[in-house]
Amino acid sequence: MKRIASPFTILVAAILASLGWSVTAIRAIASEAETNTSAIFVDPLTLQPASPDAAANSEIDQVTSVSQLTDVRPTDWAFQALQSLVERYGCIAGYPDRTYRGSQAMTRYEFAAGLNACLDRVNELIAASTEDLIKQEDLKAIKKLQEEFAAELATLRGRVDALEARTTTLEKQQFSTTTKLQGQIWFNLTGAFTSNRGVLAERLSPTSNTLVAPSRTPITGQTSRFIRREPQITLGYYAFLNFNTSFTGKDQLVTQLVAGNGSSPANELVSAGFFNSWGTPFTDQTGVLSASSVAVREFSYSFPVAEQVQVVVGPRINTYRYFDANRFTFFLTGAGSFNSSGSTLFSPIDRGSGAVAIWRISPQLRFAAAYLAENTEFLNPNFGFNTSSSPNDGLFNASNAITGELTFSPSRNFNLRLMYTRSNLKPNAAGFVGGAVGEPLPYGFADDGLGGPINNAKGEMFGVNFDWLISSGFGIFGRYGYGRTSIDPVIPGRVGGNVRVQSFQVGLGFPDLGKKGALGVVSFLMPHDFTSGRRFLRSGGGDGGTQYELEVSYFYPLNRNLALVPAFYAIFNPNNFDSNPTVFVGNLRTQFSF
Repeated sequence: MKRIASPFTILVAAILASLGWSVTAIRAIASEAETNTSAIFVDPLTLQPASPDAAANSEIDQVTSVSQLTDVRPTDWAFQALQSLVERYGCIAGYPDRTYRGSQAMTRYEFAAGLNACLDRVNELIAASTEDLIKQEDLKAIKKLQEEFAAELATLRGRVDALEARTTTLEKQQFSTTTKLQGQIWFNLTGAFTSNRGVLAERLSPTSNTLVAPSRTPITGQTSRFIRREPQITLGYYAFLNFNTSFTGKDQLVTQLVAGNGSSPANELVSAGFFNSWGTPFTDQTGVLSASSVAVREFSYSFPVAEQVQVVVGPRINTYRYFDANRFTFFLTGAGSFNSSGSTLFSPIDRGSGAVAIWRISPQLRFAAAYLAENTEFLNPNFGFNTSSSPNDGLFNASNAITGELTFSPSRNFNLRLMYTRSNLKPNAAGFVGGAVGEPLPYGFADDGLGGPINNAKGEMFGVNFDWLISSGFGIFGRYGYGRTSIDPVIPGRVGGNVRVQSFQVGLGFPDLGKKGALGVVSFLMPHDFTSGRRFLRSGGGDGGTQYELEVSYFYPLNRNLALVPAFYAIFNPNNFDSNPTVFVGNLRTQFSF
């Protein structure tokens, strides 16, 4: 099997040698070519690198006369040089169809292979002490080529030198040989607006925060309620630093740090247990126990256990990295509020300790399953959270969830996801379940219906989620969820039951709206509709109403690293009070990525 060498390859080699390039350096390139055999052989039909097996099926004979090359003419400017290389040095081969294709571009491997062949031939001639080894006409041809391509060769050498200098600098200054650093920073300008009469919310007192459940009247069972007034406009930040490390190229150690100081204005209007829910952009939060402190948001390691199976283990795994995805509601580019970026009923574990297994059954089917015990960066261990790392609760006695999701993707434009979550909810210090670890309740607080404590609550959630890109500029999406939370009173004689709730979301997506990479989204959702068991809701039941939300957002990339995202929300019947006025929220997000 002979390698194809371009005549231009050999002539350039001679020019480089005359300019002072050493034979050792040229042979180093050739040596590289020898170790990359599959790239050296060229398919004569496609003119692309071919495998040795493919090349073996296309044997090429060495030409002994330039006249054997049917596309070479005596009038060609390189005819004499080519004739000398073919007939005197014997280191040029043609294509199977007896063409030479002298004007065709070549790869670096072709260059090295052909050059090596000619150097071998020159050495043979030297060893044989062949007379008249180099003729004056050859030297004249080389000199002519050297003069004609002097500018191009000088430019090439300058580029190679500059590339070597940049490579050396990168090697010295690189962050790590195994770790890639990435980051996102968000600035949020947010306002929440309502009527002068304010919004009725279920809280313990007019000044209490949302972490404390309201009181309940023993006789009527009614919870304490207070008017919340329109808050001020805020400007805050939220930031991620991601350290993605790979040791084998197939594994990944994820370490994500988080900091922030945001407290979105809508949180001043919500009922107890609804903090960071309706009217709050996902990136307009503190995300840590105290403003501007730094916490580990994710810490996990993924690796393959089979060709189609990936396993993730770690003390702090992000549930939403692996479940409930949707091309139109990803918080970085799509619908960005807490309630619209994912199912409100899906899982009580935002971040947890445990494992996730991902099985890519086929290009169309993906199955993921997880066991995660609660371990969330923004929840305070002093109030009974971060339970998986506490010896009092541990990995299997903490609030936890078992989750499964089957994704069917018949094409790149359509995804259908079927989800199931079974959860175990530990009550807080007061004996109630709910709040940030309350799904599928999903928010608020639940007691035994008479103000008393309850035991661990079992929950189940069934969900479906789809996105369909109908055309390059238009798509639709939706979600539906059904949840059930069992209530088991601690006080003997009190009757338990179930809180049943459903939710839905429908929306439109407009990719590349106004600019490539932009995304416009319109989303309408019902975050929670209680179909039974409302009497167990210490907070969240309202006056029997049902809350609805409309969201319009537009992701506009200014460049690869900077985007502006204006968003508008309308909250109807907030806090499930039919008597409450509509709340309007405006948010302008500036998003930096690096």
